[in-house]
Amino acid sequence: MTNPITPTPITSVLVANRGEIACRVFTTAKALGLRTVAVYSDPDADAPHVRQADAAVHLPGSTSAETYLRSEQIIAAAQAAGADAIHPGYGFLSENAEFAEAVVAAGLTWIGPPAGAITAMGSKVNAKELMAAAGVPVLTDIDPENVTADDLPLLIKASAGGGGRGMRVVRGLSELADQVAGARREAESAFGDPTVFCEPYIERGHHIEVQVMADAHGTVWAVGERECSIQRRHQKVVEEAPAPLVERIGGDMRERLYAAARTAVESIGYRGAGTVEFLADENGKFFFLETNTRLQVEHPVTELTTGTDLVEWQIRVAEGEALPAQEPTTSGHSIEVRLYAEDPANDWQPQSGTITTIDLPADARFELLDRPGVRVDSGIADGSEISTFYDPMLAKVISVAPTRDRAAAMLARALSDAKIHGLVTNRDMLVNTLRDATFLSGNTDTAYLDTVGLDVLSAPLASDDATRVAAVAAALAQSAANRSSARMLGSLPSGWRNIASDFQSKSYTTAAGDEIVARYRIGRTTTEVPDLADTAVVSIAPTEAVLSTAGVTRRYRVTVVGDAVHVDWPGASVSLTRVPRYVDPAAQERPGSLLAPMPGAVIRVAVSEGDRVTAGQPLLWLEAMKMEHTISAPADGIVSVLAVEVGRQLSVGDVLAVISSESDD
Repeated sequence: MTNPITPTPITSVLVANRGEIACRVFTTAKALGLRTVAVYSDPDADAPHVRQADAAVHLPGSTSAETYLRSEQIIAAAQAAGADAIHPGYGFLSENAEFAEAVVAAGLTWIGPPAGAITAMGSKVNAKELMAAAGVPVLTDIDPENVTADDLPLLIKASAGGGGRGMRVVRGLSELADQVAGARREAESAFGDPTVFCEPYIERGHHIEVQVMADAHGTVWAVGERECSIQRRHQKVVEEAPAPLVERIGGDMRERLYAAARTAVESIGYRGAGTVEFLADENGKFFFLETNTRLQVEHPVTELTTGTDLVEWQIRVAEGEALPAQEPTTSGHSIEVRLYAEDPANDWQPQSGTITTIDLPADARFELLDRPGVRVDSGIADGSEISTFYDPMLAKVISVAPTRDRAAAMLARALSDAKIHGLVTNRDMLVNTLRDATFLSGNTDTAYLDTVGLDVLSAPLASDDATRVAAVAAALAQSAANRSSARMLGSLPSGWRNIASDFQSKSYTTAAGDEIVARYRIGRTTTEVPDLADTAVVSIAPTEAVLSTAGVTRRYRVTVVGDAVHVDWPGASVSLTRVPRYVDPAAQERPGSLLAPMPGAVIRVAVSEGDRVTAGQPLLWLEAMKMEHTISAPADGIVSVLAVEVGRQLSVGDVLAVISSESDD
């Protein structure tokens, strides 16, 4: 069934979103000669997407519920700025049928699928029923109230959205109630809808999805498939096209996937860009998961392997243009990784604060590439504030090359050479993954991170020896910087004496908490570094030290921001913290203090002062960046102080509680 529409030229587009996806849409819209309008919340007032747009409208408030989820405010912003179309991006209101209807009712062009199609696929439970009726293979749904031991393990999912929000794996009936309650809270926070359902959990499945594009004239494209099996907390980390599983299985698997995807969207009168997601086993048998009625985060890998600007076609289809009859063909291989402000080695804790420097080597930004290279899609710039109110993704870094191995090598090189200062990120884990033998074999599934081991993948790129050399480079550069700013005798080297003197030293702590003492002595003609036997100092400058270790010379760039000292060199980097010469006793925490590991809000407290607790027992829950985080007791003891209550907004390092041992009483 077709849904013909009257051609509607678009002149100005408002993007009802923020960050990277807003910048991505603006890039194509401007290339098409369209005007652009941004909306922004209080924390996003100076964000790159606001600066990139031709005009911007403020949405008062900080949370998503106050701003990016307020459909009436967004429509009013479009009307005030003279926009005649709204692009929803992904997340927020992108799959909200009522919003789509309201946009059209306001006389604006909706750059997305019809509201009826969104409704049909908006409920994952309903979507599965429709797909089963259309002949698409599906996994059965289970009502959370009717789960039995025979159903385990199972996966709880939010009915109204994706991105890992609301997803929980349940392996025991005793944890079901708490996990369902937590999933409902996350779903409500992220999508405004607490509805969840359960389905069988396939431990080692492959997440395969097909990009579709449909017009109002009856043409449906299957624009290649992607594999997105490497996930953490059910949120994708690495995506690639074409899918290694499909390449390995061969035969007619690709055509069967394409046929199922076309059937899925044709059955609901779809229009625009969308993604049909499947879960496949090792033998190539697959089941329908859901249809995302929007552009996906990972759409660049499809763009780079097909030469197709999907955002451009979203706009052209919304204007009423017909797709060519011939689908785009695929060539080469593309891999995308999501660079997050998070600490994989510490239970993926999200980070917030200021990114002082972000410099990612790129051949293109948001655009297609006609040669092997690296593309960066990012809504973050130097000085950007990573807020607790939104997803902590910093950038998508995407490579394209003739082969998968070459694409992985190029992407790993770009990431390892990047300068990222201010927050802990998952960069080293991504590089280790791209260089891992299991990943390079193409034999990855949803259990990949557990199979290889997060301890292996999250290991720092810089070895302990390399970190010690970097600390000495930092000390030497800081010494040169101190002399360059000296008011008297600034031309003399730091610590210079007429007679032999002792070594100078500077102390640093690493991200792992280890202390390094960097010793050096600057003489008339040479600089000594006594703790690095094979290292010679070639030159020193305020922002750079050139050192030769075992005959290999490297240039270390040193950036100082407050007490933080960042050392970058080709292939690795180290972030250090200068140890103060004198410690303020008032800054010392009371023994047993449990500190907030991230900014966030307290949403639940399970203990009271005086309660006896055991190591690992959940004490309270924080919400940060739309996810729940459990704070557990670090040891057996008694809650002698409970410093928070539900609703309290926390900063990193705030005292949550004090756990005293029995012997302290």
